[in-house]
Amino acid sequence: MQKKLIHTPEGVRDIYGNEFRKKLETQNRLMEVLRSFGYEDIQTPVFEFFDIFSGNIGTTPSKELYKFFDKEGDTLALRPDFTPSIARATAKYFADEDMPLRFCYQGNTFVNTSDYQGRLKETTEIGAELINDGSVDADVEVLLMVVEALRSVGLKDFQISIGNLEFFKGLCGEYGIDEEMELELREMINDKNYFGTQDILDSLKLNDDVKNIFARMPEMFGGKDILSEAKGYVTNKRSLAAIDRLTQIYELLSMNRAGDHISFDLGMLSRYNYYTGIIFRAYTYGSGDAIVKGGRYDNLLNEFGKNAEAIGFCIVIDRLMSVLARQKIKTDNIRPDMYLITYSDGSALTAYKKASEIRSGGGIAVLMSKSVYSDQKVKEYAKEHELKITDIS
Repeated sequence: MQKKLIHTPEGVRDIYGNEFRKKLETQNRLMEVLRSFGYEDIQTPVFEFFDIFSGNIGTTPSKELYKFFDKEGDTLALRPDFTPSIARATAKYFADEDMPLRFCYQGNTFVNTSDYQGRLKETTEIGAELINDGSVDADVEVLLMVVEALRSVGLKDFQISIGNLEFFKGLCGEYGIDEEMELELREMINDKNYFGTQDILDSLKLNDDVKNIFARMPEMFGGKDILSEAKGYVTNKRSLAAIDRLTQIYELLSMNRAGDHISFDLGMLSRYNYYTGIIFRAYTYGSGDAIVKGGRYDNLLNEFGKNAEAIGFCIVIDRLMSVLARQKIKTDNIRPDMYLITYSDGSALTAYKKASEIRSGGGIAVLMSKSVYSDQKVKEYAKEHELKITDIS
């Protein structure tokens, strides 16, 4: 029994020492970027009422939530996602505010998924939410933040893929596809499931030209040219407006030296129920999963009684740390001076004073008595913890 207790459950892990220090340094850099755009820190509870994450609000199937009961018998859930919690808090504390609200956050989320072996069930996320602003400028601001945040930790080769749900919804509305079939088709296209997409299309009473447009959607990804191609497929105002918005976003990002990081994917439709407009994901070498996820959710706050347009994103820190390691990008370039001060019995006071001076100057000082530890042990310890040895005899 004791041996079992020292292990963590599947999907969670311990982090300590240099790994944890590098993770904290990365988080600090990212948060500095978000705050530099005028975003203010917000903290919401680790668990909320179950209904906060269910139905139209939720992003995670009920079976994948960590659920439990409080003493009153209410069903609670560990948060799988920050956005519904922040939407709830905004509706509670800023119900009558109509000026833009900018929030940033960091913390852990919990999803009890068994889809992939080795995937963490507890992950650290950093993100931002821009509320009360439905403009293209808001979309661009959030995407620029993503670019600057990833650059701040040393990433150079990354791509942000952007889609727009309105393009797909406009097509469904134009050709009379009902809500149930729309959801099934949306899932197939989002998963790039060509055969599943075709099976659904074959069951619909649509002409071949229209079926070909939907069948083409999983392949509608690439540079700016894909927008021109997609525009040629549609005539309805909703889909055309979606393409025009993506075009404006690209032009504004290019003016801000971010265009090289942008691509488009009109088959990116997301399973998240609350997304309404543009959605995006950031990818880089060393991970098949997105390191950043985000999008517009103009109807979510209505679920809590506040009419407000909004957009946001989250950076998945654990995936980011993994790709930084695989790409051999240092995450601790800006480090304080770090010393291991060794001393003999008669020089302890001098060593304490030296350590105090180092700490007062922003450095790190570790004290070690030579009468307790051998020279070999001291050298091994200093090497393991990357400390410079200073001897006070």
